[in-house]
Amino acid sequence: MINTPNSMTAQSSASSSSANPQSSAPLKAHFKTPEGRYKLQYEKTYPSGVLHLFHTKFVSQVTLAQLKDKPSSATSLPTTSASVASGMRTAAARLLGSGNGRTLGFGGGNGGTKHVSGPSRLAPLGASSTSNLTSSPVFYGKGTFLIFNVGDAIFISDLNSQDKDPIKSIHFSNSSPVCHAFDSEALDGDDFLVGMSTGEVYSVSLRQQLQDPGKKLVGARHYNKDGSVSSSRCTSVAWVPKRDGVFVVSHMDGNMYLYEKHKDAASDPSFPIIKDQTQFSVAHARNIKTNPIARWHICQGSINGVAFSNDGVFMATVGRDGYLRVFDFARELLICGGKGYYGALLCCAWSADGKYILAGGEDDLVHIWSMEDRKIVAWGEGHSSFVSGVAFDPFWLSPSSDDGEEETMYRFGTVGQDTQLLLWDLVMDDIVVPLSRSLLSRSQGSGSQSPHANGSYPAAVGSLLPSPKQKDIPKLAPLVAHRVDHEPLSGLIFTRDSVLTACREGHIKIWMRPTASSSVKGQGQLSNGGDAIVKIKEIRSSSNGKVHR
Repeated sequence: MINTPNSMTAQSSASSSSANPQSSAPLKAHFKTPEGRYKLQYEKTYPSGVLHLFHTKFVSQVTLAQLKDKPSSATSLPTTSASVASGMRTAAARLLGSGNGRTLGFGGGNGGTKHVSGPSRLAPLGASSTSNLTSSPVFYGKGTFLIFNVGDAIFISDLNSQDKDPIKSIHFSNSSPVCHAFDSEALDGDDFLVGMSTGEVYSVSLRQQLQDPGKKLVGARHYNKDGSVSSSRCTSVAWVPKRDGVFVVSHMDGNMYLYEKHKDAASDPSFPIIKDQTQFSVAHARNIKTNPIARWHICQGSINGVAFSNDGVFMATVGRDGYLRVFDFARELLICGGKGYYGALLCCAWSADGKYILAGGEDDLVHIWSMEDRKIVAWGEGHSSFVSGVAFDPFWLSPSSDDGEEETMYRFGTVGQDTQLLLWDLVMDDIVVPLSRSLLSRSQGSGSQSPHANGSYPAAVGSLLPSPKQKDIPKLAPLVAHRVDHEPLSGLIFTRDSVLTACREGHIKIWMRPTASSSVKGQGQLSNGGDAIVKIKEIRSSSNGKVHR
């Protein structure tokens, strides 16, 4: 999941929506890129029949989850395709309580985004006969799902179904879900986390939730119950890659707690008092048998987003104080970081190779941070309001250059409260940075896949850079800018076949990638002759080069 701060309420972001002069203009169901046309395939949302139950207070977040094959424990299976479809519609109607006669048909984060795709389909829920409403639903153990929060509920939709409505809802009392994350690497047990507005956290088995016909969590482990450790609102939850069962929970008070799902869920609040709120510190629990096992005090004010590199070595955070911080997670070290141009940073994401970090926030800029240079190497200009979601596209294939050699190119996307999706191309082979490299970066080898793979760091570990000056940072313009919704956007996810965008109200759109037949000949130009590849060496002072579709 791509995380944005859940302290951002609908009211705070409404101003950007009302200020947008295009808010009432019709939306287009496609946009063009050099490789072809992206088309709006279908949408996901919650049932209209329950709209009146929700008072939108927290921003809707989206998590993508893939359940892999698992032997079915069911003793009987539906025998016809008609009975399968009938059983699913019946189960969905029971789960969601639709009373409007409609048949009922989206994930993070988190900073450490897990990109999944595939043709796997949801097995039927419900009995094979529409008249048998008391039968337990049958779930065959695989599928790709979109999970999103709205109001006091979590909704689950089948990604590979064109049904607009979800197949499952989970409701909470006395609290609202504000963030969630799925662990595709889980070996057993719980694989799904839910962070609450009260600071409490639940871990559950997603498969078990889909098997159960009710509207409450089943088999949940309850952490920080009744705010025994922290009553501050959760802002992000994330599983730690390559560390089975280990996850982190960040809060609005600047603290992040480390948990292990295999240990007792009972909370041990015996952490020392934080003497200096402005300094990074780590404290370990006295009782090693209970959770949480450690507390990281990261900043003064809210931690707005947490993201892990794919190898789990590094963790990035962004906060209300406007700083991006990068940690060596296992060594519990703050290794570098820097401040944005102004205002809070709201979201962050890693490149697949761990060399770059994207961050966005209240300065309307996209910050591109280099792990080798230990600083911001470019700004992306194109949004007209807060940047609420950032993500690299791990399925993007770099085109060949004029001499036949493949260029090192990154494709990434961003969404904002200006309701726009922006796509960017970044060619790092031709980077021109006005500032000379720091002594820190010169001490690093340039040949390794990870800039700090050997675990050694310069002497100035933990230094945070001030806000850079505008004249010192190269500017990028977006490849494409497309308004995808009438409401401010909260996140985006790339899959092999599509790009998913989500708005704060809980509406998700699936934009299918161009097919081979629709690709534009020649990667160098758009159909109207606009710029197709934006290189950092083309230093720009404004976003005039963006292409609207």
